[in-house]
Amino acid sequence: MLLDYEMLRLICWGVLGLFVIGFVLSSGIEIGVSLLLPFLHASEVQRAELVARLAPTSAGNQVWLLVTIGVLFVGWPTVYAATFASFQPLLLLMVLSLFVRPLGWYFRASVTREDSLKKWDKALFICGLLPAALLGVMAGNLLKGVPFHLASDMHIAFLGSFSGLFSPFASLVGATCVALLAVHGAIYLQTHSQDELYQRSKALAMSSGLAFLVLFALAGGWITHLEGYHVSTEIMPNGVSNPLTKFVKRGDGLWLDNYEHEPALWALPALAFVCGIAALVLSRLDRAHWALLASAVMVVMVILTMGVSLFPFLAPSNISLNSSLTIWDASASLTTLSALLCLTGVMLPLMAIATRGLYKMLP
Repeated sequence: MLLDYEMLRLICWGVLGLFVIGFVLSSGIEIGVSLLLPFLHASEVQRAELVARLAPTSAGNQVWLLVTIGVLFVGWPTVYAATFASFQPLLLLMVLSLFVRPLGWYFRASVTREDSLKKWDKALFICGLLPAALLGVMAGNLLKGVPFHLASDMHIAFLGSFSGLFSPFASLVGATCVALLAVHGAIYLQTHSQDELYQRSKALAMSSGLAFLVLFALAGGWITHLEGYHVSTEIMPNGVSNPLTKFVKRGDGLWLDNYEHEPALWALPALAFVCGIAALVLSRLDRAHWALLASAVMVVMVILTMGVSLFPFLAPSNISLNSSLTIWDASASLTTLSALLCLTGVMLPLMAIATRGLYKMLP
């Protein structure tokens, strides 16, 4: 094997991040459009055109989510178990809404009664709002720390509550995620609409974009005072996976540690802001396709900022600090990670090409 265990863990972590980016970019458009439906004031003809355009991509986009979950399960099974045990109700709601949405697009295209159309519009709005908000709430909880405990026999116990997952900080990150996907969906609509719908999409892109920039700045400012996590003992990137052999400390501003050691990383949140502003300016100047590109880069930078801030943690515990899980001590074996890398090395480009090809084939 050409790669050692440390490098393999690092590359597989990067692959996991690429699948998360692929999921958010592909599903983010239809999530954003779905949650904007009540505010578009579109005619039935315009809504039918939107449905005809997005319905063929909806089911395929869910493959990115399934593969992301699969990579997490194979590469970091303990993290998979801890996060699914902790976020079980949130994940259930999110997965249900994600998988109901493709049905919603298809059923809406097959009914003609006005009352049925209104009901499906509401269902699509809920199926857009829920995953956007819950993804953000889960991201906020990961930054805040999840209340789980890892026993010596690796038994995982979630000691929190459902309501406890909606802390003020996690709710702020949830609202930020909603605004992020709303502006991405609005700019996409701008590239495929005309006349009144175009102007309405443009206005929604501006309002949701400004909301995102403000909320992202607030979340960034909050993180500087939020308790972060740091491994205080020596890290063994080539060691055997055992999360209970390390000591973790917690303190204000520790999520900024990686930025202090590698100042170049500040470019990630800075680019998120710059691309967000560029997307709004380009949208205002009617350069919708360039605005969509800037919006996509903004989404990628936000995800990378989240990943870099957490690194090397994947699931920090706020009630049992030493139970926190990192990419080094919670990974699968070298053989499993090697197989995972080979498999995803083939799947990732194929899925990216298929997704891009599908969007290009649509009218």
